[in-house]
Amino acid sequence: MQIHNLGFPRIGAKRELKFSLEKYWRGDLSKTDFLTECKDRRQVNWQIQQQAGIELLPVGDFAHYDHVLNTTLLLGLAPERFSTHTSNSKHTHSKNEQRNTLDLEFRIGRGQAPSGCQCAASDMTKWFNTNYHYIVPELSAALLSHDTPVNTDNLLAHFNEAQTITDNRKVVLLGPITYLYLSVSGNEDKLALLPALLTRYQTVLTQLSDAGVQWLQLDEPVLGLELDHQWQQAFTQAYQQLKKGQLKVLLTSYFASIDHHIALIKDLAFDGLHIDTIAEQSDVVSIIERLPNDWIISLGVINGRNVWKTDLVSVYQKLQPLYKTLGARLWLAPSCSLLHSPVDLDQESKLDSEFKSWLAFAKQKCQELSLLKSALVNDNSDEISQYSNPAVARRVSKRINNIKVQQRVSTLTAVDFSRKESFEVRKVAQQAELNLPLLPTTTIGSFPQTGDIRETRAKWRRSEINDEQYTKLIQDEIRDTIKRQEEIGLDVLVHGEAERNDMVEYFGELLEGVAFTQFAWVQSYGSRCVKPPIIFGDISRKKPMTVEWASFAQSLTDKPVKGMLTGPITILCWSFVRDDLSREQVAKQIALAISDEVVDLIASGIQIIQIDEPAIREGMPVKQSQWQTYLDWATASFCLSAAKAPAATQIHSHMCYSEFNDILPAIVALDADVLTVETSRSNMSLLDAFDKQAYPNDLGPGVYDIHTPNVPEVDWMVNLIGKAQKHIPVERLWVNPDCGLKTRGWTETKLALENMVNAAKQLRKEYQA
Repeated sequence: MQIHNLGFPRIGAKRELKFSLEKYWRGDLSKTDFLTECKDRRQVNWQIQQQAGIELLPVGDFAHYDHVLNTTLLLGLAPERFSTHTSNSKHTHSKNEQRNTLDLEFRIGRGQAPSGCQCAASDMTKWFNTNYHYIVPELSAALLSHDTPVNTDNLLAHFNEAQTITDNRKVVLLGPITYLYLSVSGNEDKLALLPALLTRYQTVLTQLSDAGVQWLQLDEPVLGLELDHQWQQAFTQAYQQLKKGQLKVLLTSYFASIDHHIALIKDLAFDGLHIDTIAEQSDVVSIIERLPNDWIISLGVINGRNVWKTDLVSVYQKLQPLYKTLGARLWLAPSCSLLHSPVDLDQESKLDSEFKSWLAFAKQKCQELSLLKSALVNDNSDEISQYSNPAVARRVSKRINNIKVQQRVSTLTAVDFSRKESFEVRKVAQQAELNLPLLPTTTIGSFPQTGDIRETRAKWRRSEINDEQYTKLIQDEIRDTIKRQEEIGLDVLVHGEAERNDMVEYFGELLEGVAFTQFAWVQSYGSRCVKPPIIFGDISRKKPMTVEWASFAQSLTDKPVKGMLTGPITILCWSFVRDDLSREQVAKQIALAISDEVVDLIASGIQIIQIDEPAIREGMPVKQSQWQTYLDWATASFCLSAAKAPAATQIHSHMCYSEFNDILPAIVALDADVLTVETSRSNMSLLDAFDKQAYPNDLGPGVYDIHTPNVPEVDWMVNLIGKAQKHIPVERLWVNPDCGLKTRGWTETKLALENMVNAAKQLRKEYQA
């Protein structure tokens, strides 16, 4: 038996990669030093895994920014605009700058790097049903026929680096069908691009084989989907055509069962199959019986996406008969890459010792595999009996059983899930109350989180300043933010969220049944990390969570200030969730807590309340046949949180990086008065969905991308608003950025928002002329 890992968190236990990236982008770290720090990070990652017992180390899972973007660069498929001078550039650039592949990587991911042109970054969206964002490949026949070569230099360099740790290594590569499926191709037929794409993949496989790579982990998570006949044919075509040479190929899928595609893969020239046994229940024995009897069977038996310790005794009992049958053909692994897990529980010195004993992070999950193997090989479950985790219901029952919360959920009726008045009635009441201009301007909520703001919060947490001092300092930040917005000329203001570390973590800290860590960071995209709350019990609100700050902000201005809340589905999806209760029940508990906050905000005089739901799309199951069940309770949870708002209170929501075609009826069912969405990276193409089903309420399509430091020009935003007006009547359009501004600096934020307001004013004159 062999234990292996599909991938390890690249960001570092204390976000070391994040800080290296941001220093390099600022010019505070040379390219040479940055690459040295990345090499050190890879070495540390391999050492952690090996010391924890992993025998076959993954190589190729590390990325400076994103592993899908790595694949794009590996295949030589960088869109041309990123390596040539464009109209967005203020300076020409030397050929050496254009050949800087590191900066090319960052230009694709974020639109800007220390060298090269400034241009629109590639689109970014969610990696299946996770909160990780990947950079969407942009493919075309012309690009695939370009003479830019495949470049395996970095991948093979990493393979050679790992030899200092062990000879037992496998290369990790995203497979061609998943890569093509996740790409965009304009008006071209994606499947028509497959032959040219396979030519490049063949070059990669040949070079890996020639370099002496023995095992290749070829990731095809698209197999979890219910692929139509054309994509099934494409899969067969790809793997009949590709020649693996001396490579042994482990076909790897995760996030869903692949029982329905076993007939598709069993006759192809693979050497093994990895099965995620956590995401969905699979009949593993039936699958194995249908596969060639010489294939490696890798079972993902440790949850790579949650933090609860594994019940190893239970897993041992299920695996024991399989091990007796398969012997050395059985490999054990986490269910998916540990990219979605925090790094090391050992760092958590402040956690309650009992609670800590329930948890396992990436390092500990590797150790779990080692313990499991030892017990199986030695046929001795006593080795793991002390480690085994009892059911969550037992381990937390003494501190999470909130009868009042359970009763509130159980007594909900249909009337609790909808507002009393229709949108048409509400819009008239809200306009009478707010008196907003045509194309009202606003932001999504957060403003730059400066070093001073972060230090204020840190001092308060360390008790270096008292509550009164902290309140005054945060009020000073709010006062400054309101003043800046009024000077810019925005119509609907926000308080800026200076008191918030994260849009989910902030609320989690104020809810019962939720625990927090110091260092359980997980990468979201690029250098952006989140520290998900751990939901371990019934959820209720301890006290009002936002009223104090929103009321203070509103007292400073005559313009409306939005109350800012995070929605129940986003809190659910961006947390590690208890596994003894259905996600639907947890979502409704959260929704009731948010509903209580909505009521208190209204009572304090707040007229506009934004309940953000950027995660509603990512929460969907991988298989389309399961979508509607999820969407029914997800939209109901949002509606429950907003249902008590009277007609004159305007409810906003925000979504980013969602495929609207997939969920448009659910978006409509949310019945938010104003929905703001990310659309600038797609050049408003995401709004094409509204041609098939008209969106009935107000919409704020983002007119500039906040994930890049580039300042958009007025004409650019005027053009985008014009495109949006083709889908939504101008009287129902809002003007706003794509997302919150916490990661940006004040200089670029001010310039971008001034341009945005000027664009709105320019269009008001045209439309009202």
